[in-house]
Amino acid sequence: MLINCVAYENGSRLADLAVEEISDYLARPGCFVWVALADATPEELDKMKEEFALHELAVEDARHGHQRPKIEDYGDSLFVVMHLLELTNDGFNVGEVHIFVGSNYVLSVRNRSRQHFLAVRERCEREPHLLRHGAGFVLYALMDATVDRYFPIIERLESDLEEIEAQIFAKAAARSNIKRLYDLKTRIMQLKHAVAPMLEEAGKLSGGRGPAVCANSREYFRDVHDHLARINTSIDNVRETISTAIQVNLSMVAIEESEVNKKLAAWAGIFAVATAFAGVWGMNFKAMPELDWEYGYPVALAVIAFSSLFLYWRFKRAGWL
Repeated sequence: MLINCVAYENGSRLADLAVEEISDYLARPGCFVWVALADATPEELDKMKEEFALHELAVEDARHGHQRPKIEDYGDSLFVVMHLLELTNDGFNVGEVHIFVGSNYVLSVRNRSRQHFLAVRERCEREPHLLRHGAGFVLYALMDATVDRYFPIIERLESDLEEIEAQIFAKAAARSNIKRLYDLKTRIMQLKHAVAPMLEEAGKLSGGRGPAVCANSREYFRDVHDHLARINTSIDNVRETISTAIQVNLSMVAIEESEVNKKLAAWAGIFAVATAFAGVWGMNFKAMPELDWEYGYPVALAVIAFSSLFLYWRFKRAGWL
């Protein structure tokens, strides 16, 4: 679906275009075209390939989707893939934005995501002195908007981790905490897969030997690289904390099991004493003095009860019960 197709000249909006007019405006000096598509069909991509003379391999990647984040250089043009992440109840919805960039055009194709870039276009049009930098600045604006959307996600994951940490030492909560920590680890890894590949790629765009299309906007790409580095550091910190929290929770499970084992051992010891007395007095030997003793039965019960109570007191004092 076509969202926008606009021509710009000297940083100002020139005209809204029909798709068939794109190649005509690309031939005009000092003019560049910015097109945005959402969930493009193969026919739409083929038409854009024809109008912009896009590289076949880049179009094929955009057509198939499910690409890893990357920046590929095709001579005088770039092909950029970034992940669009949306938090859901059971993890992430992972969409993609594919960006084709040339000296006088930008084509963005958004797939499987409700996130749009209308605010990015409005921002660029409010700053014509920056939009004069051309396609390189538009690429920066799209990448910056995508990266900035990762910050609320990492903050949400950090809040979830803090909530779990607050319950680490709650009684009988260790097993549920471990499940929540593994779910959190899965989400943080999805974010890592979106951020880590772009960290190195964004560094190339801001370097002195970066692509020519980005030559006028390299200082802006340094800002994107800095944001990615900060997010990547936060991800590593969260991953390390999750691993530590999992180990603590596993230790809590072992401690709880040890407490149960101690209680079982204590009760087994108490019943073992009673069983021992009952076993001795249950043997019907005629020579045993207790057999003909009038108070032998109540005394036997008293001995068993006293021994059991004494052991109970000792185990209770030792913290086993």
